[in-house]
Amino acid sequence: MAMRLLPSPGHAPAQRITEGAELPQAFQSFGLQAGDLVLPSPVNAHDHGYGIRTLDFGAVDDALEVWIPGLRLRPRTDPYLEALVAFGRLARTGIGATMHCHNSLNVDRLVNEAGAVMRAAGDIGIRLAFSCPLLDHDAWAYDGGPQRLQPFLSPEDWQALAGTIPAYAPIRTQLAAVEAVAAANANPLIDVQYGPIGPQWCSNALLEAIAEASARHDRRIHMHLLESPRQRIWLDRRFPEGVVNYLDRIGFLSPRLAVAHGVQLRRDECELLAERGVQLASNPTANLRLRSGVAPISSTIELGGPAFAIGLDGTGLDDDQDLWREMRLLYLLQGGRGLSRQLTARNVFDAAIRAGGQVINARDAEDYTIVDYQALIAEALFDDIDEAEVLLTRMSARYAKGLFVAGRAVMREEELTGIDFDAALSELLAQARADLPRLEKQRPLIAALSAATRAYYATWPGLS
Repeated sequence: MAMRLLPSPGHAPAQRITEGAELPQAFQSFGLQAGDLVLPSPVNAHDHGYGIRTLDFGAVDDALEVWIPGLRLRPRTDPYLEALVAFGRLARTGIGATMHCHNSLNVDRLVNEAGAVMRAAGDIGIRLAFSCPLLDHDAWAYDGGPQRLQPFLSPEDWQALAGTIPAYAPIRTQLAAVEAVAAANANPLIDVQYGPIGPQWCSNALLEAIAEASARHDRRIHMHLLESPRQRIWLDRRFPEGVVNYLDRIGFLSPRLAVAHGVQLRRDECELLAERGVQLASNPTANLRLRSGVAPISSTIELGGPAFAIGLDGTGLDDDQDLWREMRLLYLLQGGRGLSRQLTARNVFDAAIRAGGQVINARDAEDYTIVDYQALIAEALFDDIDEAEVLLTRMSARYAKGLFVAGRAVMREEELTGIDFDAALSELLAQARADLPRLEKQRPLIAALSAATRAYYATWPGLS
């Protein structure tokens, strides 16, 4: 069995299967063929579990804040079925672990919904980190909340929307719900985390309470941070010392924290995150599709940190939840323009496997993806090209032959072993289409809210 190392030392190497090779017991019944590649499975380090994808319910890509109102058009479906399809779609690509940032804002439903999502993960067989949503500040618009949008809406639209302004549960109630979710979790493949949506949507009191609770319970935190230019402007106003410095002062920054996006991070902030051991989950496609920009990943390499991971954020370059293509996009965006690469293929696999495992609190996971490597190099004249380079140039979901998570065969030849994916998708779509009458009535109102949001931020100096 020929071996070459893809991820960092300390992780199982990628293994090319040769004729007569002695296979690990977990793979003996799989039917591996000469030329197949077995490698540690990459981790989807930031996602939202969209069974019905955003474009399918009419949320067309736009600037982040203008796009967010479109999420109100998400159809009402069974949370178990929604997660089953989302996780199944991911597992079929050969990815067996994901960070799930739950979307519900109703704390009273959180425990039941979390149970449904966890059951879906267990039925498919993937490894899951469940980020419990926490927020209590500035809904709809930064620097003042919903009232900031009232001048940009007709009286009729404002009256219709005002009744939907959220009323947030007390901080103590929200944190207690997280602990209730954790207490109900009996699956060793699932890790429950605090999920402040982002500092722009959290009061100082909530952020400080999360920092204290994370230290007390030794529980990880997963948070969006400095995604859009508008967030950069607003957080600079709100925190004159700098939001990252503020988070450090309250004890929020630690190796227990992962932040997503980080597009607007400055060099000094990257240095501080690195010093504190924070991980950055980068989402290159989502950052481009929602007009946020390109995260400073190459700068973090120069600084020696923060460690970065890679996540799909519910999108993917072809809207297909293909983490392999996402890895390729990051590799190309961050490689530099000079004679030497700022980001190497090994950096990318280290991010997807080692750092991704840290984000989901599963650094010692033994999960493996089987790749039809012979198909990738069928026309190659040389057989000694670095596998990492081949994968980052050509790999996509269609070459994933199998997936093993904690010794369980989760996928064979794009077919899931635990569920009927096509049947689950059909049932989910039927539920979504049953909600169409309500959604059709809501669409004009949501369009007005998006237009008001655009008009509001257009008044900010330096933005349009």
